Formats: sequence, C-alpha cells, structure tokens
Amino acid sequence: MSVLDYFVFISIIVIWGILAVNLVLTVAGYTQYLKDVRTPAPTLPDQAPFVSVMVPAHNEGIVIVRTVLSLLNFDYPHDRYEIIVINDNSSDNSAQLLAHIQETYPERNLTVINTDKTNGGKGKSNALNIGLKTAKGSIISVYDADNTPERPALRILVSELLQGDQYGAVIGKFRTRNKNASLLTRFINVETLSFQWMAQAGRLRLFKLCTIPGTNYVIRRNLLERIGGWDTKALAEDTEISFRIYRMGYRINFQPKAVTWEQEPQTLDVWFHQRTRWVKGNIYVILKNLRLVFTKSGRPIRFDLLYFMAVYFLLMTSLILSDSVFVLSVADIAHSSLQGFNNSLWVFAILLFVISTFVTITTEKGEMTLNNLLIIIFMYVVYSQMWLAVAAYGMVGYIREQVFHQQAKWYKTKRYQ
Repeated sequence: MSVLDYFVFISIIVIWGILAVNLVLTVAGYTQYLKDVRTPAPTLPDQAPFVSVMVPAHNEGIVIVRTVLSLLNFDYPHDRYEIIVINDNSSDNSAQLLAHIQETYPERNLTVINTDKTNGGKGKSNALNIGLKTAKGSIISVYDADNTPERPALRILVSELLQGDQYGAVIGKFRTRNKNASLLTRFINVETLSFQWMAQAGRLRLFKLCTIPGTNYVIRRNLLERIGGWDTKALAEDTEISFRIYRMGYRINFQPKAVTWEQEPQTLDVWFHQRTRWVKGNIYVILKNLRLVFTKSGRPIRFDLLYFMAVYFLLMTSLILSDSVFVLSVADIAHSSLQGFNNSLWVFAILLFVISTFVTITTEKGEMTLNNLLIIIFMYVVYSQMWLAVAAYGMVGYIREQVFHQQAKWYKTKRYQ
C-alpha cells in the first residue's frame, strides 16, 4: 500500500466509525420516540412554581412582537410566570414595539430591560446574565427572539423538571416555522428533526445525555447561580452550560411534547454565518473541557467530548481527504488502489444516510413524503458538503480570533417577515 492508500484507509475507518455511531443513535432515538408516544406528559402540582421566561433580543423588531404574544399565551397559570425581554443594545424599533405590548397588557408580568453599549451588546450569554439579576422565578426558562412556542410548552417543561431532583434542566423540541420558504429551509427542517431524534433522543436513551439547544428549555435557578450563570466567552452558550450541568451531577431531560417553532435562515449567506458561529462555539467548548476527557470529574461528559472531537476534527479531516482523492482520481492526477473500494462504500454510505434520516422524520406528522425523501438524498450530496465548508471555515476563524484575542459578541441572524 502506498502512503496515499494508508491515508484513504484511515479516512474510511473514521467516516464509517462515526456513521456506525450515528446509526446506533438513530435506532436508540427511534426507540425513545416510541416510548414518548405512549407516555403522557406529566401534570403540574396544585401550587405551580414561579417561572421567569427570559428572551435575549438584539435588533429583533421584525419578530419580537409575535414571540412575546406567544409567550403571553402560555396555558401556564398567568400569575405564576413573568416574561423578561432583554432588548440588548438594539438600534431598531424593538424598544417601541415592546413598550406598546406592555401598555396593551398592563396586567401581565412583562419586563423589558433596555441595555446600551456600556453594559450590553456583548453576546447572548451576557444578556441572559443581565436578565437573571432581575428574574424572580425559582425556575428559569429561555426562548430565542424568533420563537413561537405552542401553548402547553412551558407547562410541560416545568412539569417534567419537577419529576425528580436529579434533573437540572429539561429541553423541548424545536420545529422549523418557515420550512417551505426555500430549498435551504427544507434541508434545515430535515436536519433539525434528525438531530433531535438521533443526537438528542438517542443519547438520552443510551447515555442519559442530551444538550440544551439554546431555546425552549427550563433550568433550576439555584443550579444556575451555583455554576455562575452563562459563560460570556461562549458563542455556543447552550452546549457550554450543558457540560457544566452534567459535571455538577445533574441530568438534562428531553421532553418532545413541549414544542416551539423557530425561524431558520432562508439564504445561504445567513445560514453560513449562523453555522460558522456554532462551529466556533463548539470548538471553544471542546478545548475548554479537553483536559477532562480521561479524568473522573469529566466522566459525565466524556461521550459528548469524544463525539464532538471526532466530528469536528477527525471526520472533517477524513472527509476532506476522501473528497480530495476522489477529485484527483477523476482528474487523473493521483490514484489510490483503494479508490474503487472507497467509491463502493460511498454509495453504501448514501443509502445508510438516506434510510436512517428518513426513519427519523417518520416521527413527525406530515413529514413522511416522497418530496422529503428526495430532499434527504440531495442533502447528502449537497448539504453535507456545505457543512464541511462551514466546519473548515469556522475552525480557521476560531484560530484567528484567538490569536487576535477577539471578544464574543452578538452574531445577528437575519429575520424575515
């Protein structure tokens, strides 16, 4: 075997190793789905705990009214929750729109915190920490500014959290509100469904692990205070705080009956910018916790750390190498004796990806369609390669920011009417 053959062989092992892990997670996630379907959501106690629902918002005038109105519409006892919108250094008409809602609903517990450049505009984590200082609830809930949760969402999340002291947080399910806006949003719709029933439900089933998605979740206030709130250096504040919750000995539960609908990027440039932020944020979390991989204190997060490292470093490198060898072979520049074998595995990998992803979307009413089957096939060829470009670009961007000591800030995702 040549040196090139060895590299191709290693890349095949890595790619298929991660595919195998994802397949196991998919099967476990589907099993968890079957269990969740048969299990009714828990009920609230007679004396519901007081909840502070926090919404960090930066220039969200296009969507903020719809979001706040949906939060006001929760079927949670109205005198047992408050809404705190942190209008963080916005330069649009958000302050005026929020003031109008306060005037329209003076009887409701709606607080608006308007920050400026002196104390705000430093990222989602900083905004949440500001809101936490004002919050009165023993339970904190977080929603992104583009979310329209369903009426029972908060009640179900809080009820699930109260099922045991071992739960530090409970997350719900998020759906794509604008899934029919473009081909890209159709990709994202399938991606989010697959993620939740594979990476979330599958890990919950096998390892009692799942990660806070940044919206539609509740967390115990006393736990937040013990861990010092949100990390202001973290762009992926959800993943970062999840790791600290597990290290404190608590669990995070996934309750798919609590649903929120969120707006996703409709154009490639907006998607690329958002996903690059995710990559940078997750790399920060990996490196921050890397020293804990084989320590006793790091045991609760070991699987996630190893999985994230495999995806962001090993898988990315292997895919770049595999794609490069394929291009060089087609161009008749370089050849590997394993290329034919590699191509056969590539075809089988597509079939495996399509089948496993299609199984995950059968969990949602109206998603098991021929159109989505074609979308999934196209996703492997196009969307997966787009993610590869994002991962590479995000890694380079993270290194550059560390070299120049750039601080975390708001990365504004474009909203649509």
